[in-house]
Amino acid sequence: MSTGHGRTFDELVAEADTVSVDGWDFSWLDGRATEQRPFWGYARSMGERMGRATAALDLQTGGGEVLASVPVLPRPTAATEAWPPNVARATALLRPRGVVVVAHEEGQPLPFADGAFDLVVSRHPVKADWEEIARVLRPGGTYFSQEVGPASVFELVEHFLGPQPAKVRDGRDPERARAAAQSAGLEVVDLRTESLRTEFHDIGAVVYFLRKVVWMVPGFTVEQYRPRLSALHERIEKEGAFVATTTRFLIEAVKPG
Repeated sequence: MSTGHGRTFDELVAEADTVSVDGWDFSWLDGRATEQRPFWGYARSMGERMGRATAALDLQTGGGEVLASVPVLPRPTAATEAWPPNVARATALLRPRGVVVVAHEEGQPLPFADGAFDLVVSRHPVKADWEEIARVLRPGGTYFSQEVGPASVFELVEHFLGPQPAKVRDGRDPERARAAAQSAGLEVVDLRTESLRTEFHDIGAVVYFLRKVVWMVPGFTVEQYRPRLSALHERIEKEGAFVATTTRFLIEAVKPG
């Protein structure tokens, strides 16, 4: 059943369009959307590697929530983030743990010395800069990341944007990540993929998700997509949920040496 609790389309949309989307915490969606988690348990596995590392870097940390969940962090640990509200949020969360949070624009060189880290991690990077990752890793060091896979949640994307060409649907192919890592001089030691079920139980959950995950429907606004939102609201009310497929892949690569 829909969890809109009898609220109108306008009420659900207005609420979701004004709530803060800072950070990378999706708890606002509790009871309104569900997403299966990959079997490999990224946060747990990353935390185990952190416990063995001597110097670590978390790329595109968001609000720092995943890194903050790690029981033991090496000293030093650094994190990068591009979006100013998330830089402030991550700094407040991670500074008490001794983590240095650095504002870093994606696509620019990382502000760290060659071979500075024996562990570099990233959860859902917008794009992995493999040359820079390889540069800041020490010989024998590891890159460990969970990434969004190809055509993830594209049932939702295509509801708003229409059918997407193959080059867009396949743009996050894990085999391309493998090839890019190897081209940068890294050895890929693990690559796993999984397809997962995602459900949106009210239109407010859809609005919140698209405001937060901005690359799904670039430039998304309620005003621009109100007719498509209204149609989707009616579908959710009728069917109880909108179902999409989330794809994820886990990649682990080592710098020889």
